[in-house]
Amino acid sequence: METGEGAEGTPGGPGPGVGPPGTTGPGGLGCASFNQDSTSLAVATKTGYKLFSLTSVEKLDCIHESVDTPDVYIVERLFSSSLVVVVCTSMPRRMNVYHFKKGTEICNYSYSNDILAVRLNRQRLVVCLEESIYIHNIKDMKLLKTLLNTPANPSGLCALSINHSNSYLAYPGSATIGEIIVYDANNLSTVTMIPAHDSPLAALTFNGSGTKLASASERGTVIRVFSIPEGQRLFEFRRGTRYVSISSLSFSPDGQFLCASSNTETVHIFKLEQHGPSLQEEAPTWTAYVGKMFSAASSYLPAQVSGMMSQDRAFATVRLLVSGQRNACTLATIQKLPRLFVTSGDGQLFIYNVDPQDGGECVLHHQHRLFGVGGDSGEGAESEGSEVTAPATQPCPSYAATVAMPTTGPVTATLTGYSEDGGAAKGEVIPEHEFAAGPVCLDDETEFPPINWCRNGTRDGQGRRQ
Repeated sequence: METGEGAEGTPGGPGPGVGPPGTTGPGGLGCASFNQDSTSLAVATKTGYKLFSLTSVEKLDCIHESVDTPDVYIVERLFSSSLVVVVCTSMPRRMNVYHFKKGTEICNYSYSNDILAVRLNRQRLVVCLEESIYIHNIKDMKLLKTLLNTPANPSGLCALSINHSNSYLAYPGSATIGEIIVYDANNLSTVTMIPAHDSPLAALTFNGSGTKLASASERGTVIRVFSIPEGQRLFEFRRGTRYVSISSLSFSPDGQFLCASSNTETVHIFKLEQHGPSLQEEAPTWTAYVGKMFSAASSYLPAQVSGMMSQDRAFATVRLLVSGQRNACTLATIQKLPRLFVTSGDGQLFIYNVDPQDGGECVLHHQHRLFGVGGDSGEGAESEGSEVTAPATQPCPSYAATVAMPTTGPVTATLTGYSEDGGAAKGEVIPEHEFAAGPVCLDDETEFPPINWCRNGTRDGQGRRQ
């Protein structure tokens, strides 16, 4: 039994938009996915998919809608670029890559079994099947590596760091216990195995820099954070005592907060802060005294009991208007204020204000309906045709302080290309700013990534195993 986890209820199922092809929410929502920097939201239904801009709170702009690809159950956008990956229930083994602004297909790949998840960053595209994982070079879509005979992963659980230097991939290392395999998607090698939980994994996510990894098991009572690549446990948070299905985990942009949503009506936000002994010595209160007693007692109490005493509870919470649905959540800084975005299985987007200083109960700021008619309290939820404005090049405000972070100097590091059979030549030096500075626009054929070799063609992923 996991340290400090409860023993009531039943384990839950997969997260939002993840599961056997053809599954949809009660409102017809096939999936809802935030892009890598939480500036865009992609939703899929039986009639197609939509892309929304998340640069405003009061108005939700629909920047693209496709009705040519029905029954979509996976849709992923690469940052704020025009590259979008789509998988449909009619062809669950084929991944289609589109340039949505031009309405053209860049390429497609077919695999040996149904596609359960797709993850993107500016260097890699990862396709997860139930017992194998395919890693592509996103610059030319060449297949770089196939991880065969991975532990059974029916929900397609995996996480890919968005950082260009720490491009790590995490996936279950066991079908029966909560082991995590951390794989270096740049160097194509295994980094470490983390014994995270006693029960199978349910959720994984990296922070923005790729230096921390958060995980939850099917029990859903404890969330743990590990250092990457070392795999050392840094934090342990208690979500509750009854078993729930945690559907998503997400760090804030500055990595100081972590939110978790489940199939219950509560979303938890945890604060990643170390409690040093000096703080207790400076404030000799009753609470500090009790804390010292617990700390001393943990040295001789059983591991399960001492583990419960060392767990931190939620810093802030949200009470959703609905429960019993699969939800996805993310933390972002919108209009210079920290926000929590939550999508529900019935096709609604809830936007909450978060107090980064005092926490507590978050206040619902706005509610949007993502598709359909009726009950839409967001005036711009159904608007179409608006283009997303290019994000400013200056650093985003700190999520915790809600003020601009100090400006850092220009990045001058370089990155070696790892494509073994085309695209970026082996050993070629690629300027790091191509991956790190600003969104990928994909507005013409000469822009990154130049994916011309497979246009209108089909590549069989099974035939390129390595």
